[in-house]
Amino acid sequence: MADCAIGVIGAGSFGTALAIHVARRGAPTLLWGRDAARVAAMQEARENAQYLPDCSFPVMLTATADLAALVRSCEDLLIATPSHALRETLDALGPLLRDGQGLVAACKGLEPGSGRLVHEVFDSALGGDRPVAVLSGPTFAKELGIGLPTAVTIAARDEAFAEKIAIRLHGGGFRAYWTDDLPGVELGGAAKNVMAIGVGIADGLQLGANTRAALITRGMAEIMRLAEALGARAETLMGLAGMGDLVLTCTDNQSRNRRMGLLLAQGKSVDDATREIRQVVEGIKAAPEVLRLAKQHGVEMPITEAVGAVLDGRMNPVEAVRALATRPARAETD
Repeated sequence: MADCAIGVIGAGSFGTALAIHVARRGAPTLLWGRDAARVAAMQEARENAQYLPDCSFPVMLTATADLAALVRSCEDLLIATPSHALRETLDALGPLLRDGQGLVAACKGLEPGSGRLVHEVFDSALGGDRPVAVLSGPTFAKELGIGLPTAVTIAARDEAFAEKIAIRLHGGGFRAYWTDDLPGVELGGAAKNVMAIGVGIADGLQLGANTRAALITRGMAEIMRLAEALGARAETLMGLAGMGDLVLTCTDNQSRNRRMGLLLAQGKSVDDATREIRQVVEGIKAAPEVLRLAKQHGVEMPITEAVGAVLDGRMNPVEAVRALATRPARAETD
């Protein structure tokens, strides 16, 4: 295998789109998937027909099922597995990594059962002395895969590492900004999925544009309250990884989380809706973990609570909307 600047681990829709983008810019790129037979079919067909059809692989992109060879060949690794599989992925990577090899997480969520942010999972699994960054922002995989303009934020404790990754990914219609606000970027990427389920429910119940705007705005207020409690900066939440991603995920039907809400409003169960969507819906696992963090920090998140109650069967969609609509009046900035 040729030496690569970045290898992508996770051959779902977003990992594939990121690998296509990197390769499109002319860099030799490796894309790893767990299923060897499916990876071989991707390599032969020169596309990921299951998760990202009609997005052809550039010449510089190679799909592989050999994780050890990918790690040996690449300077930095971009991990695009679902957030609930992150620790398992890091456990597999740990023995293979070289000293100083950088890791970039392109997954949005919190660790199930612990509520850990993505960088905290890295620290727990690998120790805190490795260069680690997180990529987030308003990014639908299909649009990135076909080369439409996209903008993201790269966050890392070491802002120089975030800048390095941003510059490496920047170009070809892909704008990458950098910051050192890991909690803001990570929480924005996780909590917006929960809000998108709520907006999908409201739209599925045909509650109108006024309701949609109110849920997005008050949802942003909830996220910012929790982010502030975690030490994040308000300007991060008003940027791409916060407001940008929230608006995208809540308002376009490419969003799996929004589609989950629409299906729940039709009376479908979470399991039936997930089978229909046929991809991971991150907001399902994120909701209880966002609420766990909110409880730990004494932060009120009524929209998140209502969505969580629908997801775990304590309320139906109409009851959840009624509970939100009958809350007492209050000052907007409280």
